[in-house]
Amino acid sequence: MNENFDIICIGEGLVELSAQDSLTYAQSFNKYYGGDALCAAVAAARLGSRVGFISRIGNDYFKDFLLESMQMDGLDTSHIKIVEGVNGVYFVARPNDCDKTKEFAYYRKKTAVLNLSVDDVSFDYLEKARILYSSGMIQSLSPSYDEALRESFKYAKENGILTAYDPNYSSSTVDLNGARDYFDSIVEYVDILLLNAEHDAQSLIELPAPEKIIRYMNDRGVSVVVVRNGKEGYTVGYNGEIKHFPSIITNPVDTTNNGDAFNGGFLHGIASGYPPFEAAQLASVVAKYQAKQIGAIKSLPYKDEIYSEFRNKI
Repeated sequence: MNENFDIICIGEGLVELSAQDSLTYAQSFNKYYGGDALCAAVAAARLGSRVGFISRIGNDYFKDFLLESMQMDGLDTSHIKIVEGVNGVYFVARPNDCDKTKEFAYYRKKTAVLNLSVDDVSFDYLEKARILYSSGMIQSLSPSYDEALRESFKYAKENGILTAYDPNYSSSTVDLNGARDYFDSIVEYVDILLLNAEHDAQSLIELPAPEKIIRYMNDRGVSVVVVRNGKEGYTVGYNGEIKHFPSIITNPVDTTNNGDAFNGGFLHGIASGYPPFEAAQLASVVAKYQAKQIGAIKSLPYKDEIYSEFRNKI
């Protein structure tokens, strides 16, 4: 393809099977699709960004569902390789319709995406992007994926492409020391760092306050730092200035991948020319609407409803 992209993401596509009852007793599930970087990609695309996605999809019964779902949401899938193998699946349950008691079960070992390597990434394709984005979730599960991610970010950084990264640390996928190693190996190539205050900031950086985290990461060369802190809101640091914004999410129905929805809105804002503080306000509106419905990606809002509220905030 000859077109340029606002954002290119590297990540995985997962099948989401969702139930309203406990996983122990659920009799039926609704099928959606998900994945952290993929959720951010779709969030940006639904707002109007041109988004490409780099991944591997296994040639199993879910192949067409995943690929067609991405295409219907406007993602460029020309650099997704179809290979022999299986795709990851996760189950999520919300007993008593309560977001606070969600149950998760992930099945992603030996999936096709874990074999993604440097050979799967076209640097010519990366050059078409204004922003390259990914997360650390799969980086921790596969040495070849880790190498592909680092080399892609290094190339982007050296060639004037903005890089954005969310560590997305989870103790269920990697030990803490390993997570710090992965983070340290890529952060020198990161322009925009998007952090969860509890899981990423406190665990990986071990500083107590968003302001200290932002200054520390600025000193390490990261230009823009966003610290998401759930109900407490989010803090943004850019160009020596730090601003805190309250959360506007009220009565959430489902916050699965809510941080990824925020990230997609933020990257769309940056790609659209908004300064980081305004991009974060736009992202907060995306996160608010995404939390109103069930399904990580299914619930992502579209441009018209977001901009009608966002314009009243700036």
